Amino acid sequence: MSVADLIQNKLQARFNPEQLEVIDESHLHAGHVGARDGGESHFRVKIVSETFDALNRVDRQRLVYEVLAPELDGPVHALALSTLTPKEASNRI
Repeated sequence: MSVADLIQNKLQARFNPEQLEVIDESHLHAGHVGARDGGESHFRVKIVSETFDALNRVDRQRLVYEVLAPELDGPVHALALSTLTPKEASNRI
């Protein structure tokens, strides 16, 4: 299973999101510190979930980091997060 699929599966299981995008941006960091041969080291995650209601941005990110702790200790060098509630997401349209 790819790292992107693992991230997708874990976030889906934990947050039951209305929207979830896991984007591998490793190709943008080729040759930089933390970049691995074969990629799968730099990701951007956009997630919309009711789980984030009443949580501030930092607490939302902490929850995601907890779920992905093994990946962040291993193959993932960088993780950019967008964590929104459904209401916040609908206001951005």
